[in-house]
Amino acid sequence: MHKIISLQITREFKIGITFIIALALLIWGFNFLKGRDVFNKENRYFVVYKSVNGLAKSSPVFLHGVRIGSVKKVAFMPNSATYPILVEFVVSSKLAIPANSIVNIYSADLMGSKAVDIRVGNSTVMAADGDTLKGFIQTTLQEEITQQIEPLKSKATSLMESIDSAMMVIRYVFNDKTRQNLETSFASIKNTLLNLEHISLSTDELLSSQKNRLSNILGNVESISLNLKNNNKKITNIVENFSNLSDTIAKANVMQTFQNLNSSLNKTSEILTKVSNGQGSLGKLLTNDSLYNALNQSSAQLDLLLEDVRLNPKRYVHFSVFGKKNAAPVEKAATVK
Repeated sequence: MHKIISLQITREFKIGITFIIALALLIWGFNFLKGRDVFNKENRYFVVYKSVNGLAKSSPVFLHGVRIGSVKKVAFMPNSATYPILVEFVVSSKLAIPANSIVNIYSADLMGSKAVDIRVGNSTVMAADGDTLKGFIQTTLQEEITQQIEPLKSKATSLMESIDSAMMVIRYVFNDKTRQNLETSFASIKNTLLNLEHISLSTDELLSSQKNRLSNILGNVESISLNLKNNNKKITNIVENFSNLSDTIAKANVMQTFQNLNSSLNKTSEILTKVSNGQGSLGKLLTNDSLYNALNQSSAQLDLLLEDVRLNPKRYVHFSVFGKKNAAPVEKAATVK
């Protein structure tokens, strides 16, 4: 009986021991897969982010490409209106991390899985267990492409709107009436080109028919140019003479001459003004009728005298061959009134 109980206890003990070992291996393997070593002591660090871009619990933590820990917790900080996110991660206590190190969240693969990379700082002070480190979020390739494409998208949208507006304007401009006008214009252009072609043919025929005359004209032009060339010296002398004449005219006191002429004209104008006003002898002669009346009366008396001489010449001229004869008495001449 005692042997049977000892045998049963031994079997139960073995089963229990096996179960405990299997459970321990399961827990160790689970933690190992998560990047935690249950046999090593770990330090906890905290980082505050405005956004974690999909970082989750159990995400790996790398240092120079080597996995050294994992994210323990991702949660909002309590009692905050801006909802900052507190990230807790653990690494082996054997690794000393400088206090100014930067904890960077980046995309670990093309699928967008997030991971944490520690960029080691240069501080001589090491971060202690439970310290808060500075965080940084690295933009993904997709985000960078989106940032680059966004301005192009806006420009493309604006361009499409401009093209749409331009097409509407073109559709409005090129209506039926405009198309008819264009057809008429193209027809006119075609006729114009035909006319130009006809003119060109006519010109060619004219040049062909007047070829000899054109040759003579060109010969005459050549002869004229040859004469100009041969008489270049004479032409130069003529130009120099004109230049000397212009210099002489320029040197002459033309302004003084015009001033003197103007002064003479002013004096002449004053004299004529005085004459017209009856001033001076000439003015009195031109404006007073007494001289005219006296001359007129003298002319009338002279006419009477000449008439009397014609009628009675003996009174004024005596011809005597034998001696002097008494002259006839002279009648008193009529008085001219």
